[in-house]
Amino acid sequence: MIKINLIAAEKSRSKKASGSWAPKINLSGQKLTIGCALILVATAAAISWRYWHLGREGAVLDQSLTEAQEETRRLHAIIGDVQKFEQRRAQLQQRVGLIEQLRKNQTGPVHVLDQVSRSLPSMVWLTDLKQTSNSNEVVLEGKCAGLTSLSDFVANLEGSGYFRKSVEIVSTQLEGSAGVLAAGGDLIRFTVKAQFEPPASTPAPAPVPTQAGASKSAPVS
Repeated sequence: MIKINLIAAEKSRSKKASGSWAPKINLSGQKLTIGCALILVATAAAISWRYWHLGREGAVLDQSLTEAQEETRRLHAIIGDVQKFEQRRAQLQQRVGLIEQLRKNQTGPVHVLDQVSRSLPSMVWLTDLKQTSNSNEVVLEGKCAGLTSLSDFVANLEGSGYFRKSVEIVSTQLEGSAGVLAAGGDLIRFTVKAQFEPPASTPAPAPVPTQAGASKSAPVS
């Protein structure tokens, strides 16, 4: 009697079939693994490059910030020097202005006396000259032999260019002895007020000519 083991044959065919599919399944898994690995490597490389790029940009920005801070400190120092220079220049200008004012105040009376002396016609004598310290007002007192001489004196002051027009005759008073009046010489005491104002550049013109051969004197007490 012959016995055939069909179960063993079926198992043998099942093993052969499973053995033929195993390499195909393993190959697909390897490809998937390699693909995932490549993706991970590419992602890591991209992240690394981005990190390196950001780090480089950060270093450049830090360098720029350091340079900007240094430039700011340098400019602050320059601004401080400029402010000190401006303060020093303002102080010097103030001193120069003060010196010029003092010089002007010193030479003012000299010019006043010089121009008044040049403007005196014949037969006019000054007895007093006053100038206030806070203004250029000049008060002249004196005597003259007639109103014509006094009028010439006022015209000379106005024409000198150093006195503002119009020169004011404040008062006139007739005085003199009987002998003087009998000889026809009226002696007049006068007071004149004028504003001294030196010209900017033009020199003072010569006084108006008076009687030829007459001498002038200007005694000031």
